[in-house]
Amino acid sequence: MSTSQITMKNPTSILRIFDEEKAKEFYLTFLGFKVDWEHRFEENFPLYMQVSYGDCIIHLSEHHGDCCPGGAIRIETENLELFHSKLLSKNYKYARPGIETTPWHTREVSIRDPFGNRIIFFENLQH
Repeated sequence: MSTSQITMKNPTSILRIFDEEKAKEFYLTFLGFKVDWEHRFEENFPLYMQVSYGDCIIHLSEHHGDCCPGGAIRIETENLELFHSKLLSKNYKYARPGIETTPWHTREVSIRDPFGNRIIFFENLQH
């Protein structure tokens, strides 16, 4: 079998969460993602859910063994300035991110979620 027959697609990041209400406030209300689905093995069990914003998909998990808190992901974002201004207009109590131009030719908005995970929204300047 040749490797030309193998196709890989974008990975789906899993981020650890500890509180469903705080996660939804941050990812849905502040960042503007939507819930695609939620799963629990039984009532009062940990939540595992998928959120998305267009083609960007993130899995959020309360399950201990799925991932460690304090992870980081990078999300390439078009119209970063508009996204940034939308975030600031929401007056979210826990984050007022700035925009940074990096030495590696990107503009970035870096935000930590309520669980210590870092999300970096970036736009390449070398297109």
